[in-house]
Amino acid sequence: MTVRIAPCIAAALFAALLPHALAQQAPPPPPKSATVVQERIPGLTPELAEAARMIRDGQYVSALAKIDGVLATDSKNPQARFLKGVVQNDQADTEAAKATFQQLTEDYPELPEPYNNLAVIWAQQGEYEKARRALELALLTRPEYGIAHENLGDIYARLASVEYDRAVGLDKSNKSAQTKLTLVRELFAVAPSATPVKLPEPKPAGAPKKQ
Repeated sequence: MTVRIAPCIAAALFAALLPHALAQQAPPPPPKSATVVQERIPGLTPELAEAARMIRDGQYVSALAKIDGVLATDSKNPQARFLKGVVQNDQADTEAAKATFQQLTEDYPELPEPYNNLAVIWAQQGEYEKARRALELALLTRPEYGIAHENLGDIYARLASVEYDRAVGLDKSNKSAQTKLTLVRELFAVAPSATPVKLPEPKPAGAPKKQ
């Protein structure tokens, strides 16, 4: 049961594909901070781009070696830490992944991706209110973050399902609640879509203008 990290449909919130879903989210861009050295080219460093590819291919040991190599010289690197959280979750070290994403939200509150991934873990653990709050924080930092909007819709649907189920339990003659509960359950029966990671690609500099 999971919220998708890549673009998804409602069923992905609770499908048993959390590791795969986490691996499909590209890491966040470097935060805008005076303490962060900006890269000369946009996107991931070659080491982290390779680590992301390895994660997609399930080569976690090699990916972690690449990530740890980056962190050895740049311990605060948010992209490397994000990818490490992905590896931790894919390898079922859920608590470590949760701690990684939580710390990222504290160190870089302007980045929405760690909030979104933290919501994935909370949702998997049935902590839907915590997942909702994390997604709302993600949207405060980036209102146009479509993945978080969809995931938040999934959370609302799950919360609605809980309440409809409770209503039916209290009054089995409540046909309206039964119908709504059935509709919500059918919503989560839809298979999730799969969207591959699109890593940022550096663009070549334009030719210098003649004076």
